[in-house]
Amino acid sequence: MTQVIELLKVVFLGIVEGITEWLPISSTGHMLLVDEFIQMNVSDAFKDMFFVVIQLGAILAVVLLFWNKMWPFRKKTAHHGPVKWDTIQMWLKVVVACIPGAVITLLFDDYIEAHLHTPTVIAAALIIYGIAFIVVENWNKSRTPKVNTLAEITYGTAFLIGLFQVLSIIPGTSRSGSTIIGALIIGVSRVAAAEFTFFLAVPVMFGLSLFKLLKFGFVFTQTEIITLAVGCVVAFLVSVVVIKFLMSYIKKHDFKVFGWYRIVLGVVVLAYFALA
Repeated sequence: MTQVIELLKVVFLGIVEGITEWLPISSTGHMLLVDEFIQMNVSDAFKDMFFVVIQLGAILAVVLLFWNKMWPFRKKTAHHGPVKWDTIQMWLKVVVACIPGAVITLLFDDYIEAHLHTPTVIAAALIIYGIAFIVVENWNKSRTPKVNTLAEITYGTAFLIGLFQVLSIIPGTSRSGSTIIGALIIGVSRVAAAEFTFFLAVPVMFGLSLFKLLKFGFVFTQTEIITLAVGCVVAFLVSVVVIKFLMSYIKKHDFKVFGWYRIVLGVVVLAYFALA
């Protein structure tokens, strides 16, 4: 019975990850908050690694859904060569965007884990960036996007988006949230901002997962392997649905609803821990 309960906890965390990884509401923040109430019976070291590596399942959903856009090769024809150079250029821009976050993560990851993985910090980040989404979207009503497609994103724009992504190292911020806000501010359309966020998430999450696995070590018990596998599979399946929903939603709506959600959740979290 205990094993079934632990498995259900992993499934629930996989669902939370699959939903929150792509919506700009902070997957790490939600995972840490859920852990306050539904704690897995694992070591702290494994839990810290699990909360990052489970995101690989969500990333595989992006790879599946955007494979044609992400894979830089194709069958050679009379009109096209075997290499899609526009896709190669996009990946080079993604590399440029990854540089700021990679540097900051390597320098401050241990400090962030030790001092900022708290409900108060998460709640504050939820509220602050919730307000930011509402303000930016209201400001955007009178603006016309300068960048409407992935191909129009320059190396300079990619680097600026990467600088905004650095903010996501603080729990509760949201990787997709910080990059989307940054992209909107510098004139990228919602659809292009979301798609670039998907591209950017692939190397970032693979890199972070490898980093966490190296810190944890590659020695797992059978239970730990099952836990990781189940979490990743559930996150993958839920992410497929959520990504399709998000891409359909933002073609007709803005991101303000996510801003209001963040504010309400942040206030609830602050109230709960203040009264606890």
